[in-house]
Amino acid sequence: MQKIKMTTPLVEMDGDEMTRVLWQLIKDRLILPYVELKTEYYDLGLLHRNETRDQVTIDSANAVKKHGVAVKCATITPNHQRMEEYPQLTEMWKSPNATIRAILDGTVFRAPITIASIKPTVRTWEKPITIARHAYGDVYKAAEFVTDEPGECIMIFKNASGEEKSVSIQKTAGPAIWLGQHNTGSSIRSFARSCFEYALDTRQDLWFSTKDTISKTYDGYFKAIFDEEFENYKQRFGTLGIEYFYTLIDDAVARVVRSKGGFIWACKNYDGDVMSDMVSSAFGSLAMMTSVLVSPDGNFEFEAAHGTVTRHYYKYLKGERTSTNPIATIFAWTGALKKRGELDSLPELTDFAARLEKASLDTLKAGIMTSDLAILAAPESKPNAVDAWQFIDEIAKRL
Repeated sequence: MQKIKMTTPLVEMDGDEMTRVLWQLIKDRLILPYVELKTEYYDLGLLHRNETRDQVTIDSANAVKKHGVAVKCATITPNHQRMEEYPQLTEMWKSPNATIRAILDGTVFRAPITIASIKPTVRTWEKPITIARHAYGDVYKAAEFVTDEPGECIMIFKNASGEEKSVSIQKTAGPAIWLGQHNTGSSIRSFARSCFEYALDTRQDLWFSTKDTISKTYDGYFKAIFDEEFENYKQRFGTLGIEYFYTLIDDAVARVVRSKGGFIWACKNYDGDVMSDMVSSAFGSLAMMTSVLVSPDGNFEFEAAHGTVTRHYYKYLKGERTSTNPIATIFAWTGALKKRGELDSLPELTDFAARLEKASLDTLKAGIMTSDLAILAAPESKPNAVDAWQFIDEIAKRL
């Protein structure tokens, strides 16, 4: 058969460990036989990021601004344990996702991929819950340090005119740790607009939650901007019969657990990180989650929302075949190919991506799945646990 031709490249961001192995397997078995794949490749593997002093991450984000659509593999954000595992590292590099999100200034929308044979662990949930995660600032763009002696920490802001504003954080009698985080009005406003637009586009209610009772200024600023922006959307929400409301994060958690689902839950950066994992796990698996970063100027970065599956990778290095779920990575590719097809007016590329998604879901519906899903599936669906290679082969047959 003649391969589908692309006109504009995708920005391809390769990653780490087991997801890197699956990345190449998906390309070789499910994409390259059918698509004349055109990508601008960036290796965001931890060691290459270290070699380039993380410049490759910055370059990849700027490439998204140029080409408009990216697909990203899962990557390692090093901690102290990773510094021991990878002694070549010269620095505990920041999250590549955080770097990319800061440059693109977008919102991450994450939603579970559901199948009939796996029921949510929250019995009231009947429809998927989409997490809208602010993708800039907070702890992901923070400065932090440790002090050993008694003293006082003071936060100072110097404006463009040279005037200073300061506030005492705390006086301490001994060792302490300090964290300074920020956000910007323009980024929060972009976040609010993206959430309202996405709610209108998908015709879903929008919930937004922070902790403005405690963080009266910081979180209160988020709430005030959302309230301001909603005035521009209120009439359209009313016309569609959908709702926007604000509540505290702890109240939102209680409401979500008691809900039927089928809405968008907008969260600040860290809250969205944690709650998207909770929602995806409750619906089935972290590997059953779509994730797309949407920037205000219309750029898209599709990714797998889970980690690099380190435990499986060490088994793989010993020559073992692992039952690692590739669905989220497959859907990152299909999301990017669909969007590339839409933007470039290539219906055959968009159609191919839809067929690949259907082949993947049909494989799951047939009871053929990786072990993380097989243990969750209803017994009447007769789940058959296979390894990742067998699973991808089964998708390839249906494709």
